[in-house]
Amino acid sequence: MLKDMDVLDESIAKDLSSQLKHLEDYFEADVVSFYGEIHPSVEKRFRDFIEITKGKSDSHNRVVIILNTPGGSVETTEKLVLITRHHYKEVYFVVPDYAMSAGTIWCMSSDKIYMDYSSSLGPIDPQVFNGKSYVPALGYLDKVTEMISKSKGGGLSFAEIIMLRELDLGRLRSYEQARDLTISLLEEWLVKYKFKNWKLHRTNPDKIGKKVTKKEKEQVAREIGEMLNRTDLWHSHGRSLSIDILRKVIKLEIEDYSNDINIRSRIRTYNDMLIGYILRNGIKFFLHSCNHF
Repeated sequence: MLKDMDVLDESIAKDLSSQLKHLEDYFEADVVSFYGEIHPSVEKRFRDFIEITKGKSDSHNRVVIILNTPGGSVETTEKLVLITRHHYKEVYFVVPDYAMSAGTIWCMSSDKIYMDYSSSLGPIDPQVFNGKSYVPALGYLDKVTEMISKSKGGGLSFAEIIMLRELDLGRLRSYEQARDLTISLLEEWLVKYKFKNWKLHRTNPDKIGKKVTKKEKEQVAREIGEMLNRTDLWHSHGRSLSIDILRKVIKLEIEDYSNDINIRSRIRTYNDMLIGYILRNGIKFFLHSCNHF
């Protein structure tokens, strides 16, 4: 039975690698998959994985990352960006299903983001480790701000007073720093990578055709970062932000492959087979390339 399963896994690996090769030809890039939480424990594995991928004889200067993640550590995201940008001049992301929180931040470090109508990114409420699991930082900060505001009018309940007394100010400060870091990184990466070819104004009727300044790019990037951090706007950390929302509300440029049947079919077939394999085997974190399974 074990031998039969080994044969099955080998067959799946060959099929997935063959499909990935077709995507490499389409994008003219190295194409890799990242599935799972963005956790500090994956940094070394990802570094070695990218070095192996880049070291193959027919490697490119562009990498396409097919990303499926619920999010995780902002600090780890920064490390993953440093690793990919050390090896590749251009970085594209394909989001077949979802890339939430830190996954959204990671996508903002790219030159292009590819999604279809069913794909989603998420609000970038930074996740901080509370000793047991990752929790959304902005929820804590919003609640504290609410209680402080109520205290000015003398409207705090006894239970709220107890909660304020028991707050760990050091941890609260770390939440503020995590929030500020997400906006800072997003602003830096959008200006440096996503906006690098944004030369002329195209939508503002008062500026159409005029040169875009670095200061204007920084302002737009900060607005995007602050909007993605607005819990009052999204209400839920797990809110799915579709292409329409990202384009119309966030004003973010997304490559939509919904109507490109050829590439959508290739991405769907590959991704669905890979995710099916991962879920059947109960795998929590998985990296795949043409020469790594």
